[in-house]
Amino acid sequence: MMARNTVETNTAPVSDVFGKSGPLRLETPFHPRIAALMHTHAWYDWSGYLSAHSLWDEELEYFAIRSQAALFDLSPMVKYRIEGPDAEAFCDRLTLRDVTRLKPLRVQYTAWCDDAGEVIDDGTLFRLSETRFRLCCQERHLPWLLDGAIGFDVAIEEETEAIAGLALQGPTSFAVLQAAGFGEIGSLKPFGIAEFAHEGGRVTISRTGFTGDLGYELFVDAGDALSLWDRLWEAGRLHGLNAIGFGALDRARIEAGFLIANVDFVTVDAALRADRARMPDEIGLGWLVDMKKERFNGRRAIEAARAKGANRHVLVGLEIEGNVPAEHAIVYHRKKREAGIVTAAIWSPMLKRNIAIASLQRPYGDTVTDDLWVEIYALHELRYVKLMKRARIVERPFLKLDRRRATPPGGF
Repeated sequence: MMARNTVETNTAPVSDVFGKSGPLRLETPFHPRIAALMHTHAWYDWSGYLSAHSLWDEELEYFAIRSQAALFDLSPMVKYRIEGPDAEAFCDRLTLRDVTRLKPLRVQYTAWCDDAGEVIDDGTLFRLSETRFRLCCQERHLPWLLDGAIGFDVAIEEETEAIAGLALQGPTSFAVLQAAGFGEIGSLKPFGIAEFAHEGGRVTISRTGFTGDLGYELFVDAGDALSLWDRLWEAGRLHGLNAIGFGALDRARIEAGFLIANVDFVTVDAALRADRARMPDEIGLGWLVDMKKERFNGRRAIEAARAKGANRHVLVGLEIEGNVPAEHAIVYHRKKREAGIVTAAIWSPMLKRNIAIASLQRPYGDTVTDDLWVEIYALHELRYVKLMKRARIVERPFLKLDRRRATPPGGF
């Protein structure tokens, strides 16, 4: 089956989506359960898989994340198994952070670059044992990973289809896991990993997520996916568990200040023009760079750019007056000079603030931070109206929730 990369919302029934004349998509292992709950028929393509943008109501799905518990299908996320005696050394050379400090059963948010110091992708690195890792990311990089593994005693294999993934997020997520028989998860700290028996196999649960809330991610063999879903779904009946699509997750991740590759920044592999790729410092990921490491891909270029002050961009959080989201709006300085563009924006229901993530061209956002404006085109009564709204730079994350890190979590 050929996978297509164009992201779209398809409002046709599922039977039409898979018709002979329509586009073909792969089904995730959880698709039968999600399709049974689908009311909006708002499907989109995620890495060649048929995925839900929303299932019943995007706004209420968002509130399920923030006030109850939400279940999101992570299966299309690209996953690589990296295993062997040199797995640690390879991952340490590959990524920006110090992997030697990553203990077994821990997770590390990280990124990796080419030799020019430009970001190839960001993602999470799971250390499942001394010699076994799982790298999760947005884009596919197997040829590049295999080339980089030359000289290392390591095996690399894509396991996207073999491993199904679920994100269980929200204040009652811990209560759902308790009710499902995973009660020992209460001692798990943020970025920790635990393994449990399930249907004769194993389910890996990490205290991670993309919402900035209390939450977990669960990984299981694809053949055990439906039984895991049913186990959680039954346990969640009294805890407000709902299935959600990407639209709701996207709102939550913006509040949390998290980035999406090829949305908030352009990866070097996807950039059509050389000046579109970004170094870690240009997208707010400079804190990931561990210059104490002797070697990693892009180290010399990143060090030289810092020494010369050559980084040209900065990623910032904005708070914008009014309540009209400024997605893809142009940012101006003093209403005249273009300073950058908004990459993601929402009116935050939790914060009651109009927030955005924006990529600015230095010196804007760096030494020049005052008198910033965004140009919004809003549809009012069948006409687009241009709104010039004042913006100010604020810290990310926009939303900080104590329950995200509380150990043990509250029952809520």
